[in-house]
Amino acid sequence: MPPTDASAHAATVPGTELGADSSPVATESGTGASTDNEDTLDLRLPGELLALFAAETDSEEPRSRCEDPAPPVTVTRADDDLLDRVAHWGPVVTPAGVFHLVPVHVERDLSLISRWMNDPAVAEFWELAGPTTRTESHLRAQLCGDGRSVPCLGVLEGTPMSYWEIYRADLDPVARHYPARPHDTGLHLLIGGVADRGRKLGSTLLRAVADLALDKRPACARVIAEPDLRNTPSVAAFLSAGFRFAAEVDLPAKRAALMIRDRSLRDLL
Repeated sequence: MPPTDASAHAATVPGTELGADSSPVATESGTGASTDNEDTLDLRLPGELLALFAAETDSEEPRSRCEDPAPPVTVTRADDDLLDRVAHWGPVVTPAGVFHLVPVHVERDLSLISRWMNDPAVAEFWELAGPTTRTESHLRAQLCGDGRSVPCLGVLEGTPMSYWEIYRADLDPVARHYPARPHDTGLHLLIGGVADRGRKLGSTLLRAVADLALDKRPACARVIAEPDLRNTPSVAAFLSAGFRFAAEVDLPAKRAALMIRDRSLRDLL
């Protein structure tokens, strides 16, 4: 089962920065050499797909992304209201370039995300390796839910290079395992391409997304993450991103490091 953390989980290759994780980050949430040479390609979106990203983000009433090929079912969801409309958070300028969280569309993004999940370094922590249907079920469970977790692609300078889950930690099962506060926001992250790991991108993007969550969610006083304690690169990336180590917590699938970025300390760490 996927990390109850989220993410910066996946990554885990000795001596490499995590792909990023809050729970799962692959190398930085997903670090480690991939057995799939395609992960090292410089994947760039064609103009039409970039236009689709822009169209979805600019739309005032984002359509439900819970399209199921099976018999049509009416799905009611909060359109990300529980997270103050992640789809409308907009781009942010980082030292690595312009970064944008783009909510996942299964039909468009499944192949890419599934390939990342099958990277051994990522699979060790996310546990979503296997047929694309496994990753699809994981994504649709969030997209068809009530909006408490929003899966996103991280697009850096026009290139999708990471997978994120932005979630309400206080409404998640993880809240049973730490002293949660109302509106705590959780992060799960994995860096997809091997070429993007080990060069501190995880730390840079974690800081940017955590601060974006604090800026866009006035009621949120803390951003939390729960990377696997074994994922040393991921834990290190969170520390470099201004998170503090709060405690070790026993979660159903792992022993995790509870990492917290406090609004009150954001200018100090």
